[in-house]
Amino acid sequence: MPISAKPVIGVIACNRMVEGEAAQTVKARYVEAVQKYAGAIPLICPSIDDAAQAETIISRLDGILLTGSNSNIEPSRYGGETGRAPFDPNRDGMSRALILAAIAARKPVFGVCRGLQEINVALGGTLVDQRDGGTIEHPHHAPDGVSLEEMFGFGHEVAVEPGSVLAEVTGATRLPVNSVHYQMIGALGEGLVVNARAEDGVVEAVSSAPDASPILAVQWHPEWRPDNRPHDLAFWRRVGEISRG
Repeated sequence: MPISAKPVIGVIACNRMVEGEAAQTVKARYVEAVQKYAGAIPLICPSIDDAAQAETIISRLDGILLTGSNSNIEPSRYGGETGRAPFDPNRDGMSRALILAAIAARKPVFGVCRGLQEINVALGGTLVDQRDGGTIEHPHHAPDGVSLEEMFGFGHEVAVEPGSVLAEVTGATRLPVNSVHYQMIGALGEGLVVNARAEDGVVEAVSSAPDASPILAVQWHPEWRPDNRPHDLAFWRRVGEISRG
């Protein structure tokens, strides 16, 4: 049963400098999506530095959302040797602790963009850096410095796996998405199944195996325009449904 009339979903913050001081920030789009489209109460997760704190936070939540970020995951987290900055080691550690605590408590875990990558790494998977000297290797991987609105020019389609959670959520076999990222899944984390792939084979959505703790994560950004994209609206509604149990 939820701990309130509405489910409470924890939202991961990113480390930023605000007016010259270190701060944790969350883009308003994520807060609005959780509140307006998932019908849940968003709770910004405080910074933590150990597993015990993660367990305490998770005990007060009905689900957790790993948000996108402009930072990449440090290669040492998944056994890699090279990667492109900027990195956010504090978030790397925080996200891992919360993901593992949520899975242990059988609480649902949701991911967007970097969040998908964090979930994969926490479950023993690996990542691959897609950039090579600043060139674009695939048409949907945007170069550095583009604005959020410009990123829609790098949209593409993904093929949805038949019978997957995403197929059930959207009722579609192909979806137009706005996936913009510089790290992609290499080896798939334990207990995860692929829900969608781009034409070049990049994994664009995953969920958990049927009997595992609920996980649903996408590589694209469903928080940008859910009012104009039925499948993105359906994603957030499913987030709310799963969090309500």
